[in-house]
Order: sequence, then structure tokens, then C-alpha cells
Amino acid sequence: MDIFMTIFTLLGTQSGNFALGMAGMGAAIGIGLTGFAAAQAVGRNPGAFGKILTIGIIGMALAEAVAIYGFLIALRGG
Repeated sequence: MDIFMTIFTLLGTQSGNFALGMAGMGAAIGIGLTGFAAAQAVGRNPGAFGKILTIGIIGMALAEAVAIYGFLIALRGG
């Protein structure tokens, strides 16, 4: 019976680590794509820099929220 509790504890820890890793990877991809698109947009229309910057920062913050949710799930333990 003790071995099953050890296995379940280990699996719970690993699922939290997996969730954190996947959330971090998703946030990194989202932030990278947002930055890439903002740089392209500024290159095409330099006069709209302020509006593009604002939208880019909002997009990056929303992508970063995914990583925070993953972190909270990892802290909870799976």
C-alpha cells in the first residue's frame, strides 16, 4: 500500500512539472510571435508605433497569463 502512495505522489508532482513546462513553452511562443508581428507592423508603418506598442504589450501580457496559470497548477500539485 505504501508503494502506491509513493507512486501517486510522484505522478502528481510530475504532472505539475509537465503543466508548468507546457505553459512556459506556450507563453514563450506567444510572446515571440507577438514581438515578431509588432516588429513587422512597425517596419511597414513606422507612424503607428505607439498604437502597435500598446497592442503588443497587451498581447504579451495575455500570453504571459498562460504561464502564470501553469505555475499555479504546478504549485497545487497537478
